[in-house]
Amino acid sequence: MFFSKIWNAVYMAWVYILISRKNNRYYIGSTSDLKRRLFEHTNGYSKATRYLRPLEVAFTKEFPVLQEARQEERRLKRLKRKDYIDLYISG
Repeated sequence: MFFSKIWNAVYMAWVYILISRKNNRYYIGSTSDLKRRLFEHTNGYSKATRYLRPLEVAFTKEFPVLQEARQEERRLKRLKRKDYIDLYISG
């Protein structure tokens, strides 16, 4: 229990939404290393976003554990419609 408290104190996760400047489409993802993941997306190392480049970060939200970030990612992906995601981003 002690180690899990320490681990959760330093271990953070993010949900992020990228927008393509090429075709104005969104990509939704989650990660425990946001800097690395954004580097992979913007430099073509991710197959899913390679064709969407150039990309811009539209939204990020921090979570205490990766499991919560993954749940939020799944919830957002189920929205499907761009206008719903626009509302989520705008707050």
